[in-house]
Amino acid sequence: MKFLKRLFLLILIVLMLCGAFFAKKGYDKYRSALSELPLEKAIAQLCSKEHYTEYEDIPSVYFDAVVAVEDRRFYKHGGFDIIGTARAVYNDIRAREFLEGGSTISQQLIKNIYFRNDDTLTRKIAEIFLAVRLEKEYEKKDILEFYVNGIYYGSGYYCIYDAAEGYFGKEPVSMTFDECTLLAGIPNAPSVYSLDVNPELARQRQQHVIKCMEECGYITQ
Repeated sequence: MKFLKRLFLLILIVLMLCGAFFAKKGYDKYRSALSELPLEKAIAQLCSKEHYTEYEDIPSVYFDAVVAVEDRRFYKHGGFDIIGTARAVYNDIRAREFLEGGSTISQQLIKNIYFRNDDTLTRKIAEIFLAVRLEKEYEKKDILEFYVNGIYYGSGYYCIYDAAEGYFGKEPVSMTFDECTLLAGIPNAPSVYSLDVNPELARQRQQHVIKCMEECGYITQ
């Protein structure tokens, strides 16, 4: 019994040391990223993109759909959501497929800006530091606006304007409920859910989006 307690204590100490090590490396990467590209400058570059679309020119139901399917606790956390991460892992395990990611909308935005091709644990920690800073400096509606203008929608569309024009032949402001919920599901796996590649899979993903909206209270059955 004493041996097991000592072994447990040893494992706990090792895990804490590893956690501290990677936290330090992640923080250093966070500081390095900011020194190379300050957050304010990164956001300014995003906002200067061609066809950048402001919050008021996007249907509110689209934002509801995005929050429901990507980060349902978006309005309650400060950039990192341990509860949402745990829930996403549980739901994915129960469904035996990848339905939800553990990253918040703010984390996804930061990854797209700073760490698009970096999938290391150090990057993940740096991403959390930057996401928390992002939430301190910008309002929630601003972050949503940045997010939908900086994510990939498949078929070569890298912002909501291009996606709406390319898939539906209209500007974002004119999208219907059907189009909003369909488009909101694509960024989870753009190459899989692209309407030009797998329209049937995109429709299946749309049903998941609608179910999430109902669970979050944005719509009724």
